[in-house]
Order: sequence, then structure tokens, then C-alpha cells
Amino acid sequence: MIRSIITGTGHYLPNSKIKNYHFLKNTFYNEKGLKIEIRNEEIIKKFQKITEIQERRYVNNFLLNSDIATIAAKRALTKAKIYKEKIDYIISAHNYGDIHPVSLQSDIMPSIAARVKNKLEIKNKRCRPYDMIFGCTGWIEGMILADKLLRSKYAKNILITSSETLSKVLDPHDRNSMIFSDGAGAAVLSAIEIKGENNGIIYYDTQCNNNEEIHYLSNGPSLNPHYKKSSINIRMNGRRIYEYALTEVPNMLKSILDHANLHLKDIKKILIHQANAKMDYAILKRLLKLYNYSSLNERIYKKLMPMTIQKFGNSSVATVPTLLDLILHGKLPSHEIKPGDTIIMASLGAGMNINGMIYRFPKNKR
Repeated sequence: MIRSIITGTGHYLPNSKIKNYHFLKNTFYNEKGLKIEIRNEEIIKKFQKITEIQERRYVNNFLLNSDIATIAAKRALTKAKIYKEKIDYIISAHNYGDIHPVSLQSDIMPSIAARVKNKLEIKNKRCRPYDMIFGCTGWIEGMILADKLLRSKYAKNILITSSETLSKVLDPHDRNSMIFSDGAGAAVLSAIEIKGENNGIIYYDTQCNNNEEIHYLSNGPSLNPHYKKSSINIRMNGRRIYEYALTEVPNMLKSILDHANLHLKDIKKILIHQANAKMDYAILKRLLKLYNYSSLNERIYKKLMPMTIQKFGNSSVATVPTLLDLILHGKLPSHEIKPGDTIIMASLGAGMNINGMIYRFPKNKR
């Protein structure tokens, strides 16, 4: 049977580490456009307690989204040991495209996938570039689309990239802006014949609530009515997203496991979108309760669900593939994934869209 197997992964993290004290000099405003009178030290302390973010990564001003996607893609291709001209599709997940370093205009024409193909110098005319604009859920949704193409025998090797330079679309007067960061991840998914084993991508599902939820994450002018640098600023209703996530994500993940005839005890790791530590822990806690595991302590939580948000922040589509690549290559202490292990990858993003995927690592790739 043809299975969709991850043959290589890669990621890119900018060198610039932005610690929380970086924001001490900011002037924050509320949603009414009024200056917040609370001291920045208190704002940052509360922010860190909720999100656990201590630092995040920002790209330098002239490094583009498509540049870092290409770096991650090259690393994934190297790990996969697949000649680049053998790639049938490039699916690039992102939300803002390339942001011009001066005008801060969003640019997605031509597509990021086409630019990645160009920067990889792929000459194959049958290599088709697609962009996946799906919020923070874009990389997993790209993997889902790739699996469908591979199973339909329309392709043999697909490169799925994820990248974002959110530091260029932040409102410096919005407290929520401290959560976001930059980064890129990538994977090569290949159609491989595996006999008698249910490996690779096993099951997945996607849920899209695009009614009033569509406004939970959006763009808008600065909260500071006098700020004119950019009209493209990411805007987040954290409370609404938190409530939505806790209501919808645990039930969906259990449904995915049920459809795959698996139990939570069969899962080695849950790789969840690194959005907000408090929210991610709450999602896991509710999922555990669905299996009557409410008594598990914090140590077990952290063993089952690796976290990187403390040091890398929320890099949108890049968080899950970056986390996966770090674990697979022994760069996340105390966490490992071995051949035969089964994991869940899950994400939540603008829309609101949520998705999840069960993946089992084959004992033999070929």
C-alpha cells in the first residue's frame, strides 16, 4: 500500500533573540485607543506568567519570508536525500507573504511557493507551486493536501514549507504583539510502498468555523491613533480564541483518535501549535479528561506535549514543523521520537480553523 511518509525535515530560526525586557520602552494602548497607565514591568510580568514566553526570534530587516522558507526547504531536501528536480509540488504555508522592509506592504504575487521554487533553482516545469493561506494551521493543512495528492498518485514527492516574519506586521502599541515571532519549517512527504503496516499519515481532520469566529484574528490599524508606520497590523482577541480552543480542539482530537481506532495511550507525543502556554496546557488537560486521565501531574503533561514557545514564541505556521524537526534531530532535550512511535500534530489558527493529524514513524522508511 502507498503511504505518505516524511522523508526529511528542516527548520530555520533567526539569530536575533528578543527578550521580554525589549518591550520595556514600548507605549501600550488598549482597544479604545487609550494609553495604558499600568507600568510596563507589570504588563510584561503578567504576559510571561500567562504565555511563559521569555524570548522570541526576529529576522533582520532585509530577510524575507520566502528567504527563510527556502533555507528550511534546503535543509529538508538534504535530510530527505531527494534531488530537488524530483519534487512534484511545493506547498507553502504562510499568511502575509513577503513584507517589504521599508513600505511594510504585504506581497504574495507571485506566490511564496513560486518564489521558493525559484530560489531553490528548480527547473522542472511539472513542479507546481501552491500557497496555503490557512492561518496558523497552514502547515498541517498543507500536509493534508499533500497526502491526498500522493495517495491519488498525482505526485511522488511533495515539499511543504511554512514560514512567517510576524515581526514586520506587529503593532508596537499592542500588548498582544509580544507573543509573535519569526521562523520557518519544512518537510518532504513522499509516496512509499509499505506492505502490511499502517505507517506514515494515518488519519486527519479539519474544522472551520468562519462565522463570528472570523474576527478573532485579523488585521487592523494600530491601537495608537497617532501611529502611521503601517496599516497592516495583526490583531488578536485572545479571550475569544482561548474559549474557542478549549471548546473545540480537545473534542476534535479525540474524534480523530476514535476514527483511527486509537487511544490516547497509543500516542507518544502531541505536537501542538505553540500559541500560548496557558492555552496549550488547558487544551491538553481537557483532552486528558476525556480519557479520565485528570490526575496526571505537570511532569507527565510536559513529557507528552513538548513546548518551545518559552524560547521561540509563536511563529504561526512554523511552530509545529520546527518542533518536529528539533525532536527528530535530537535538539530538544528530554524528548525523542523513535521508529514505530505514533504522534498527533495539531494546530489552531485564524478563521477560526483547527486541524489535527495522526502520524506513525515507520521502522523502515523504504
